[in-house]
Amino acid sequence: MRRALIAFVIALAGVLIGASPAWAEEGEALRGTLTHEGSPVAGVSISVYTEDGDLIETVTTGADGTWRVVVPGPGVYRVDLDESTLPPGLVVRNGRPSLTPEVFRGNERNVIFPLGTGVSGGGGADPAQTAGPTTPGGGEQPAPQPSRPGLSSQVVNLAYSGVHFGLIIALAALGLSLVFGTTGLTNFAHGELVTFGAVMAFLLNVTIGLPLLLAAFLAIVLGGVFGYAQDRWFWGWLRRRGTGLIAMMIISIGVALMLRFLYLYFIGGETRRYTEYVIQQPYVIGPLTVTPKSLVSDAIALVVLVAVSLALVYTRLGTATRAVADNPSLAASSGVPVNRIVRLVWSVGAALAALAGVILAVDQGVSYQLGLEILLLVFSAVVLGGLGTAFGALFGALIIGLFIQLSTLWVPAELKYLGALVALIVILLVRPQGLLGRRERIG
Repeated sequence: MRRALIAFVIALAGVLIGASPAWAEEGEALRGTLTHEGSPVAGVSISVYTEDGDLIETVTTGADGTWRVVVPGPGVYRVDLDESTLPPGLVVRNGRPSLTPEVFRGNERNVIFPLGTGVSGGGGADPAQTAGPTTPGGGEQPAPQPSRPGLSSQVVNLAYSGVHFGLIIALAALGLSLVFGTTGLTNFAHGELVTFGAVMAFLLNVTIGLPLLLAAFLAIVLGGVFGYAQDRWFWGWLRRRGTGLIAMMIISIGVALMLRFLYLYFIGGETRRYTEYVIQQPYVIGPLTVTPKSLVSDAIALVVLVAVSLALVYTRLGTATRAVADNPSLAASSGVPVNRIVRLVWSVGAALAALAGVILAVDQGVSYQLGLEILLLVFSAVVLGGLGTAFGALFGALIIGLFIQLSTLWVPAELKYLGALVALIVILLVRPQGLLGRRERIG
């Protein structure tokens, strides 16, 4: 059995290593994705220049909001976004429609233009009309800049975005916290469970052609089955063999890498979109601008989180789960089927992660690294709220989401995750057990 497992792992590694050059793209390029409130922004003109000011290419964003320009080689380039081609009401939020990124050899540099609400010149304006009046001396006055959204409008929209993102993190963090509480496992492959839901919904929706709502439901069910199968035939087997928690944590890193490369093999390295709910006309509710899919996603997330939380408190299964989390040996001596409870927790946790992946993919698109990109934030939410406490994970996730989005009022959008992680470190220095965790005595 052990030799067969080793041979299988070596063969799989050989296939992945041998196939990896086919996935890699040669040469240097600049690329990006324009989105607002999770919806792609199409038809925006973007020009790329050399450091000396020579135009390389002007492109427009596609239906999925993406653009890409191949550059001659490594170096510093200038990327200009033409704000006059933005849809009415959108502007570059940080006031920097021109960036100078550096491209390294063999790499593609991602360029980020954060978009926000404001008064813009509308899409497709005539250049002669946007150039501005001429002076008596024949010179041309600068074109009037689009007005920026007011501070109150920015705060409201960023706060809503923080709650929306926090709910997504909470779905994933709740499952991770339950698994840690019942088994003690720090599962670094939990991000791949998030990606699993998004990938399964993509394959069912795009490849097979099912409606997205049905594909999402089946993906969540498959996520729960995948979680059950992992514990039934892998993690449970390791526990029965007496594998230590540190060894299992290291194994989870290997599982995460294996699953990530499998996703890369099946869906490729590009960000993909579902066939439905890609572009939507947003609702304007006072200072708040929000898309219908965001409201529906938030409602679904809230209902699921409340239902799971109430089940943990008021049902016999929830009581048994909390008993196993508090003391597995005492729960087993009281007649609680510990292994069945642990498998139930794995199924629910994986299904919650799959739901988080589907909602996140509706906003950002499907990528093989989708779960990896939020994994540290999920861990931050769990640790911030208190390790092993389900309600602490929910609380920590909302704090992380709000802090990330609101911090962009003062820091560049590229650094918004850094602020959340710094805040986590500060809080843990003051309260190591987390906000809702219990202080424990060691020794």
